Amino acid sequence: MTRKTILVVDDEDDILELIRFNLAREGFHIEAATSGEKALKKAAALLPDLLILDLMLPGIDGLEVTRRMKGDARTRAVPIIMLTAKGEEADIVSGLELGADDYVVKPFSPRILIARAKAVLRRHEPPANDMPKAIRVHELLIHPGRREVRIADHPVDLTYSEFQLLYYLAKRPGWVATRSQIVDAVRGYDYPVTERSVDVQVVGLRKKLGKYGAYIETVRGVGYRLKET
Repeated sequence: MTRKTILVVDDEDDILELIRFNLAREGFHIEAATSGEKALKKAAALLPDLLILDLMLPGIDGLEVTRRMKGDARTRAVPIIMLTAKGEEADIVSGLELGADDYVVKPFSPRILIARAKAVLRRHEPPANDMPKAIRVHELLIHPGRREVRIADHPVDLTYSEFQLLYYLAKRPGWVATRSQIVDAVRGYDYPVTERSVDVQVVGLRKKLGKYGAYIETVRGVGYRLKET
């Protein structure tokens, strides 16, 4: 089973460490953020399997983080568990109405938080036959579920948009994709939505793939394709 990534957001270091320690012990990969702004950036870049979100944050609070994530097509599906203080019933209701999945009241038992996290993850687990399969093209192994690209078993560090672009082309090697088609398929937090920016993404992707970047072929006046095997 793929190791799940949980993004934990809290501005109190002791609580952050408590959650990190207990969830990591259960086998989860943990990422952390200490503000709403950092949470939004990390969520967009990582697309975690679950967000555990304190509502009382400096700057952008937890409710606004929830509102923005649920309003963004890319992060809308990320489930959210809210961490709330006693007496924040109105905020709990607001968060649930915005699309949060569950809440845990501080102070909390780590065992209860772990149980809630596992329950939410189970509810959001897609059926096995719907899981996207890894694609192997040439020397590239592209795994959409893990959002991972490997060359000769070595991982390649790609941005969200670079991964989406490569995966989109790899699904149909030899087929030409126009720039506008790529824009529609690849829209993301780090992706300026213009056809010209496709060229910038391709340049960066080719560079990261090294000599294998030559597999991404330019079709003059049309767009790009991944060289057919």
